[in-house]
Amino acid sequence: MTSSTQEELFRFLEDRFACAQACTECARACAVRASLVDPDGTEEQELVRRKGIMCAEVCDATCRVLSEQNLLDEDDIRVQVEWCRTVCLESAHVFDRHPGAEDGAERCRTCARACTDFLATLA
Repeated sequence: MTSSTQEELFRFLEDRFACAQACTECARACAVRASLVDPDGTEEQELVRRKGIMCAEVCDATCRVLSEQNLLDEDDIRVQVEWCRTVCLESAHVFDRHPGAEDGAERCRTCARACTDFLATLA
């Protein structure tokens, strides 16, 4: 194994781990955000609740894909990570409009950045 190949492997593993960790933190923040919203609230509150639940589920699934030994090929992993990035950004935009959801929005953006970094490593 050449030095550059080892460096690429280390970068791949570091970015994969960072993405999985960001997904875990985002899933937790989104689940908390969703749980704090009144299920019988306004239409905007319902949107925040739904986005929080969806983001938590997608981030959790992405973390599992990245952290478990699985049979997914690189293309399947790429699709999952791209989906996660998209859902995180959509959720962040919704959270931006909801007072008190700033932490959730920031966790979503952090996760989206980690997904972007990992996707660059896959390229």
